[in-house]
Amino acid sequence: MTAKRQTASTPTQSFEHALVLETARVTEGAALAASRFLGLGDKNAVDGAGTEAMRELLNSLDIRGTVVIGEGEMDEAPMLYIGEQVGSGQYEVDIAVDPVEGTAVTAKGLPNGLAVIALSERGGLMHAPDCYMDKLIVPPPAAGKVNLNWPVEANLNVIAQSLEREVDDLMVTILDRERHADLIRRVRGAGARVKLIGDGDVVAGLAVGVRGTGVHALMGSGGAPEGVLSAAACKCLGAEIQGRFIAEDDAMRERFRQMGVDEHKVYKTGDLAPGQQMVFSATGITYGELLNGVRRFAGGARTHTLVMGYATRVVRFIDSVHLEDDKARVTIRV
Repeated sequence: MTAKRQTASTPTQSFEHALVLETARVTEGAALAASRFLGLGDKNAVDGAGTEAMRELLNSLDIRGTVVIGEGEMDEAPMLYIGEQVGSGQYEVDIAVDPVEGTAVTAKGLPNGLAVIALSERGGLMHAPDCYMDKLIVPPPAAGKVNLNWPVEANLNVIAQSLEREVDDLMVTILDRERHADLIRRVRGAGARVKLIGDGDVVAGLAVGVRGTGVHALMGSGGAPEGVLSAAACKCLGAEIQGRFIAEDDAMRERFRQMGVDEHKVYKTGDLAPGQQMVFSATGITYGELLNGVRRFAGGARTHTLVMGYATRVVRFIDSVHLEDDKARVTIRV
């Protein structure tokens, strides 16, 4: 799928044109590496392979990048840690990564494991604390019309009206956690249906922004770093995310204070991803509603990627065949 608007050449377009396909290559490489451990039950091996491959490919790009959302702080992660510098090229970018979103589901061979990355100009992606965030993601027709502070029932009504549907036509994705018991009850009580997921709310948020997935909203709390990645995707798709950071103790409140985070503020798409230059890419590792997983054959593999640029207004679904063995041959079919 390609949507494109012709405009005059600008530095913003130059950034995205230069990096959009290269960014897809990064998530493809991470997905291919992680897929070698798909279904083997070792989530650490899955994560390690995806992270190492993504870092190696980032270092090959024409960028001077800083990881602002990554695998953890420097003392917690051996690579792609927050603050790590990657690449040695001309484009100065901030980077948000999740080399394998859904390490456990990939290790178990379950749906919706994927490799994800977002790039922006400096300061274009919020450096979010590693905490929970209460989230609301809605499709483009409902963007700007909902409010995280409103009751669940009110937001469902607005989403339904925006989509010219009834509330009982809606499907809402929620992480299957005990903390969401009341939210699930209220969504169902309003008449909407609930799709419970075990992990992976970035791909769930992506699905909200793309028509035809059968999902119309994401609600509930999940990781704040994943919220920033979702914001980058929402910005490119015209969808909306609203989020509120959750402080579980005084230590986290002090962390918020140091980082300039307000736990009472509702952060919107433009707050979490303020950049005017934005590239987002996701490649499926395991099968999902939006992206096919890596499909291996003798000597190679096939990948399915969604890659987008914000300013250039281009959305691409890329179906790639990778001949990893020099002697590999494949008959291409649709």
